[in-house]
Amino acid sequence: MEWWLAYIGLGLFSGFAAGLLGIGGGVVLVPMLTMIFTAQSEFFASEALHMALGTSMATILFTSISSLRTHHRHGAVIWRVVWRITPGILTGTALGTLFASRVPARPLGVFFALFICFNAIQMFLDLKPKATRELPGTPGVLGVGVLIGVFSALVAIGGGTLTVPFLTWCNVKVRNAIGTSSAVGCPIAIGGTLGYIYNGWHNSLLPPGSLGYVFLPALLWMVPFSMLAAPLGARTTHRLPVSTLKRVFAILLILLAARMLWKLFA
Repeated sequence: MEWWLAYIGLGLFSGFAAGLLGIGGGVVLVPMLTMIFTAQSEFFASEALHMALGTSMATILFTSISSLRTHHRHGAVIWRVVWRITPGILTGTALGTLFASRVPARPLGVFFALFICFNAIQMFLDLKPKATRELPGTPGVLGVGVLIGVFSALVAIGGGTLTVPFLTWCNVKVRNAIGTSSAVGCPIAIGGTLGYIYNGWHNSLLPPGSLGYVFLPALLWMVPFSMLAAPLGARTTHRLPVSTLKRVFAILLILLAARMLWKLFA
């Protein structure tokens, strides 16, 4: 029962943080889930990180649909970009999940920790790319989609960390960049989740309740509470100094990454 409570608490925390700061779920969920899974006797330490990545990716299935509907109602989604980038996204997530499932936990954990630190520094310094060019043609968008899909699958994020800066760099208005990124999160979530399920399907080291690398008990407890807390976080954004909160949260992310590395090498 104590693990169910941990999943509920993590769902509330990740949903609130996502609504408050607009961060991807995997940045919070993966290090926390890795620690929770490692503490449970039925999990093999070598598979805890892979399970955290797959479970975190599955949560994006639900949150991305909710976010997409909201942005679509406000006319913020550029659908021609979504249709052009989706084939690349699906190809990239297939490659990313295949690669992640075959990489041992330690180097995969190092890569994820470095990505978290990059995210945290970007958040702390509030770094944003300047618009310098237009969107490339279909081959260029497809290529970018493959790269976004690979990295999103490797670190279990909805792609906003990569898609929004790319679109902003290409002179897309921030409002449309965020809305389009939310739509791109759906193929990322679908491709990534299916990839982690498929690549973990025949792994005999996974605990009961696993669907490939997706741990269903954690997923079922986290999703509803995450979706419940996200609107509260969004409303809080307009009442608190978000720039200060971002810096505090960036420090927390670096501490999470450091603890994750310590557990992997301890």
